[in-house]
Amino acid sequence: MKDQKAVVVFSGGQDSTTCLFWALKKFDEVVAVTFDYNQRHHQEIEVAKEIAAKLNVEHHMLDMSLLSQLTPNALTRNHIKIEEKDGEPPNTFVPGRNLLFLSFAAILANQIGAKHIVTGVCETDFSGYPDCRDVFIKSCNVTLNLAMDDQFVIHTPLMWLDKAETWELADKLGAFDFVRENTLTCYNGIIADGCGECPACQLRKRGLDQYLQQKGGV
Repeated sequence: MKDQKAVVVFSGGQDSTTCLFWALKKFDEVVAVTFDYNQRHHQEIEVAKEIAAKLNVEHHMLDMSLLSQLTPNALTRNHIKIEEKDGEPPNTFVPGRNLLFLSFAAILANQIGAKHIVTGVCETDFSGYPDCRDVFIKSCNVTLNLAMDDQFVIHTPLMWLDKAETWELADKLGAFDFVRENTLTCYNGIIADGCGECPACQLRKRGLDQYLQQKGGV
């Protein structure tokens, strides 16, 4: 998209880094924005900074610490054990997080003249998070345009991909090794393949193993 600028909501994890590479292919100018909300694995902020620097991407940091004050859970409190119960969102769900992230990303986009916002939310592997659903994104897109009298387009390259297909996309973008070696998905703050035990690592590894098996069978 020539002469177009995009803002990527960027955590330094597998999904948002894949989206960052996707945006760099699609748009002439790309800016990344990372939110500090006192998240459990605070190291992701440093990882996000390092990745942005390696890719020579302009990087904005925004303080969202109020979010952690309002939503004490396993993602904002280290002493709370990560748990998943059938029929309920996991206790890593931070209510309103993506709504706030997209709102502030849109405010930044409005200030710098960007019309495109990219986020790595995914309904296929959304872990029960309601703010990762396609219907929410579409509703949020309409609301942001009305709120700011603007014409933003929210892009969700991973919305209908499972984790194996997300690895495949990274590979097609020439970013497979970079994503595998430099990103932080692990809830325990371990870069790359992570601890292998937390839900985020297990999901990432299942997708990686599935993709490598499929690729090896081609």
